[in-house]
Amino acid sequence: MKRLLFIFLFFLNFENSLADNKIVYIDVNYILNNSIVGKLITTHINKIKENKNNELLLIKKKLSDKETNIIKKKNIVDKNELQKEINILNEEINKYKKQKIIFKKEIDDKKLKYSKIVLNAINPIISKYVEENSITIVLSKQNIIIAKNNLDITNQIMDLLNIQLTKIDF
Repeated sequence: MKRLLFIFLFFLNFENSLADNKIVYIDVNYILNNSIVGKLITTHINKIKENKNNELLLIKKKLSDKETNIIKKKNIVDKNELQKEINILNEEINKYKKQKIIFKKEIDDKKLKYSKIVLNAINPIISKYVEENSITIVLSKQNIIIAKNNLDITNQIMDLLNIQLTKIDF
C-alpha cells in the first residue's frame, strides 16, 4: 500500500514539475530544404551536378567508343599493340572512376558548407525565439515519436530565417 501511494505521489509531483516547462520541437531538415536560402542551395547544387554529370557522360561515351574500336581491332592488330590500347583504356577508365568519386566528395563538401552557413544563421534565431517565448527545451523532430502539432515551431523559425537570410554567396 505504501509503495502504491509513493508511486502515485511521485507521478503527481513529476506531472506538476513538467507543467512549468515548455517543451517544443523543430524539424531542421525541413528548414534546410524548404526555406528560401535552402531552396537556393538545392538549386545551385543541382545545377553543378547536372553540368558535371553531362561532362561525365561525354567522357563515358568516349570510353565506350574506344572500347568498341578496340574490340573491332581485336583480330586485325598485333596482340602487343592491342594490349597497349587495352592498358591505356583501363587507365582512362580508372581516371574516370576517380573523377566521379572526387566529384561526389566535392558535392558533399559543398552541401555541408552551405548547411553550416544556414545552421549558423538558425542558432541565434532559435535562441532569441526561446527567450521571447519562455521555452525550456527545444527537441529535434527526428527524436520525437509522437507529439502535438502545436508544439512544432519549425514554420515560425523558418519564417524568421526567411526574413533574416534571403540569399547566400556561392
